[in-house]
Amino acid sequence: MVKDRLCKLREKMKEAGINCYLIPTSDYHDSEYVSDFFKVRNYFSGFTGSAGTLVVNQQDAALFTDGRYFIQAQKELAGSGIQLMKAGEEGVPTISQYLDQCLKEGEALGFDGKVVMADDADEYEAILKKKKGRLIWEKDLAQEIWLERPSLVHHPAFLLAECYSGESTASKIARVREKMKEEEASMHILTTLDDIAWLFNIRGSDVESCPVVFAFCVVTMDQVLLFAKECAENSDEILGYIKENDITLLPYHDFYSYVSEIHEQKVLLCKARISCFLSRKLSKDVTVIDRPNPTSLMKAVKNQIEMENLRKAHLKDGIAVTRFMYWLKKNVGKQPMTEVSAAEYMEQLRKENEHFIEPSFSTICAYGANGAIVHYSATPENCAQIKPEGFLMVDSGGHYLEGSTDITRTFALGPLTQEMKKHFTLVLRAMLNLKNCKFLYGCRGINLDIRAREVFWEQGLDYKHGTGHGVGYLLNVHEGPNGFRWKLMPDYQENAVLKEGMVTTDEPGIYIEGSHGVRIENELLCRKGELNEYGQFMYFEDLTYVPIDLDAVELSLLEEKDKERLNRYHKEVYEKLAPYFEGEELKWLKYVTRDV
Repeated sequence: MVKDRLCKLREKMKEAGINCYLIPTSDYHDSEYVSDFFKVRNYFSGFTGSAGTLVVNQQDAALFTDGRYFIQAQKELAGSGIQLMKAGEEGVPTISQYLDQCLKEGEALGFDGKVVMADDADEYEAILKKKKGRLIWEKDLAQEIWLERPSLVHHPAFLLAECYSGESTASKIARVREKMKEEEASMHILTTLDDIAWLFNIRGSDVESCPVVFAFCVVTMDQVLLFAKECAENSDEILGYIKENDITLLPYHDFYSYVSEIHEQKVLLCKARISCFLSRKLSKDVTVIDRPNPTSLMKAVKNQIEMENLRKAHLKDGIAVTRFMYWLKKNVGKQPMTEVSAAEYMEQLRKENEHFIEPSFSTICAYGANGAIVHYSATPENCAQIKPEGFLMVDSGGHYLEGSTDITRTFALGPLTQEMKKHFTLVLRAMLNLKNCKFLYGCRGINLDIRAREVFWEQGLDYKHGTGHGVGYLLNVHEGPNGFRWKLMPDYQENAVLKEGMVTTDEPGIYIEGSHGVRIENELLCRKGELNEYGQFMYFEDLTYVPIDLDAVELSLLEEKDKERLNRYHKEVYEKLAPYFEGEELKWLKYVTRDV
């Protein structure tokens, strides 16, 4: 099927005079997760991961993806004729280097410019200029081939009350305008969905597991335009709120025609986050001020109300995940269970919580060797039976009115090998090291990542993903600009200074192909600590309170400080959760949070 689709794509490329066609994983808003309408790369490659770029020419095709998806991509691309490019690995070219190698003198590169970012397009065009080639950026060839392509659907939006958001839309817009003044901008164009949802205190369901609405936004010093009429027109509450805040509501699809009529403005925007199409529709008399979106940092720093709400959300979530652990340990081997049925049970427990909306991403419930696939996804047609042996890794989360959660626990279901216990204990030590950091203000995630990774490097081991990512407030579960990474990567906007109010995951792991995977993840809230003559010290407050499976720990590999940290954490877990448990569950909770 994939080969047939690629054949049709190559025919359309010939008709359009395109020698090489590029298909990223994106939508009109540079979203990480996309709605069905935008799953073009999936359609033409068969690869279902959330990150990857397909490059097709008349002879070859290549799929670029990162270390989270190497094992998955290898399986899903088998027999397609598409070469897997393991991005970041030694000897593997970048997309730009690959294009430089495969494009000949005078040839043309094509793509749908609405889903390729402006910065990337500029880089590709520089390669073409050297080769006297052409860039064809207005061709969505999928529209001509994918006859059963799903529609672009706009769902109704809802307001997030200030008792949850902690700040009014008027206040947020005023802060954006202050930033515009600093940059001497007369206009700000915003196209990223999570930024827009945060700015207007609206949420929706236009993208699965991401509570956002399809929208574009323009802010001037005396006007605010929201291109999202389809999501709001059936809600008197939202229409009233928009009128109250003096916002002009316009149809979503009117945005590009509006942009082409902008003249002689100083426009603040982030070229790394806007599409090539938008960038090239701007008139030549427009001055572009290329800076990160002001809302990106604003929304990453949670206010006091958001912080307090997040504590409530994580308590509810922790109760659900702990009950799942109890059920799993009690019933594995006694009743049939699969990766899918276990994930469904986890979701059912979350649904019992007040103000639960939906999972914050598709649950990763991976048994045995499947745990080595970092972003594994089980389906009813293709999932493992869970047995009373080895590991089950469950990475899951929920969206609540009080915020979003993301937690991973790896459970021992029966006998483990010594290697498995060693790996679990290394992951545990790494996670404890990072969450117990005390550091001076000014540090970035890249300064602190070593606190987790050194445990692995000492053993000649590593994991091919960041140690942590920012988490949105009832928004995207992956949110910049904060994160933990060991390598400075310019295309990742996760290098911000860690500020009080930022939420970042702490999730080291280890993945042994064909055998097992281990990941343990807590969310951390950055807080101010002691202020003295050396500066402002910072620390992390745990948001996640769920037992860590002591059955998988090799105690001989723990240092005394590891034991102290683990015991202290488990004491806090028991104190937080005990009021919500009783009888056998409470006795079990006491046991699984015992001192080691």
